[in-house]
Amino acid sequence: MAPERIIVGLSGGVDSAVAAHLLLQQGHRVEALFMKNWDEDDAEGHCPAEQDLADARAVADRLGIPLRTISFSSEYWDRVFEYFLAEYRAGRTPNPDILCNQEIKFRAFLDYALDLGADAIATGHYARVEGESGARRLLKGLDSDKDQSYFLYRLGQRALSHSRFPLGALRKPEVRAIAEREGFPNYAKKDSTGICFIGERKFRDFLERFIPASPGDIVDTGGQVLGRHQGLMFHTIGQRQGLGIGGRQGSSGAPWYVCGKDLDNNRLIVAQGSHHPALYHPGLLATDLHWIAGSPPPAPLRCHARIRYRQADQACEIVSLGEVCEVRFDQPQRAIAPGQAIVFYQEDTCLGGGTIHEPLPKS
Repeated sequence: MAPERIIVGLSGGVDSAVAAHLLLQQGHRVEALFMKNWDEDDAEGHCPAEQDLADARAVADRLGIPLRTISFSSEYWDRVFEYFLAEYRAGRTPNPDILCNQEIKFRAFLDYALDLGADAIATGHYARVEGESGARRLLKGLDSDKDQSYFLYRLGQRALSHSRFPLGALRKPEVRAIAEREGFPNYAKKDSTGICFIGERKFRDFLERFIPASPGDIVDTGGQVLGRHQGLMFHTIGQRQGLGIGGRQGSSGAPWYVCGKDLDNNRLIVAQGSHHPALYHPGLLATDLHWIAGSPPPAPLRCHARIRYRQADQACEIVSLGEVCEVRFDQPQRAIAPGQAIVFYQEDTCLGGGTIHEPLPKS
């Protein structure tokens, strides 16, 4: 590949630092950009933007590349956070990281970089891109433990044509070893987890700042009242912890799990035992579909899918396509959560995906 002018999204973490280093080794003209996407309450210190910026500066200085800083906070609020709140108000469980990638990292950041005259942007994602411009394919990262293609399924051809993923063929231990060898001060920095704007505080405390709590009954699958919840928004399908009904042992004495939400009556439905039949469904309906190729594949289609990050690929058939996609799995799936993403694969190629609307009833 001919040398390019590439702007790396330098987050302060080890992955983006090594991505920048590898691009320099390949002979590219590399610059860096630190994005601030949330106007957090610095007094509370929940979102460590200042430390991340300091780490990014240290890496840029070590590499000898310029570092710009920019705030995409207003774009993040309008394009990601408002959606996040709307989904929770509707009783669903959204994944804001996926929308952040689509709208901020590979749209706002990409537009900014291209306006500066860059040829491409780069990030520390563990994923790969192959194919000619206009026919790019998104592939899994070779490190199955770190593969992040699930979070990138909403990228289109324009974004993939101008995006570079230098870590796609590496494994995480190799990345840390490179960072240590190159003297990066963040080589042992812990991977970030969770959502930045929530940080270390309790999820419930954060969400109550924006959405009023609406208490209601917790009921079992037969309708018997077992306790009270403080709001359906605080719970997701498959959840075990934080239900407050541990003393309701029932006949088996097994833990209770969320298996459904009755939105009309504001009731949280729970089932006892991790393998209770109410937790399993043969398939699902998905909406808000996105196909990386730009158009949907023919249906019916045999493929694999994931309904959560780090899940092993599950064999399935896309039965029908349109505004709503019907998916049936070879094996019933546990804890299908409306609002989460379903992402489709054929071998290592990510086809695209959609938002889970609802599980299919048992036949």
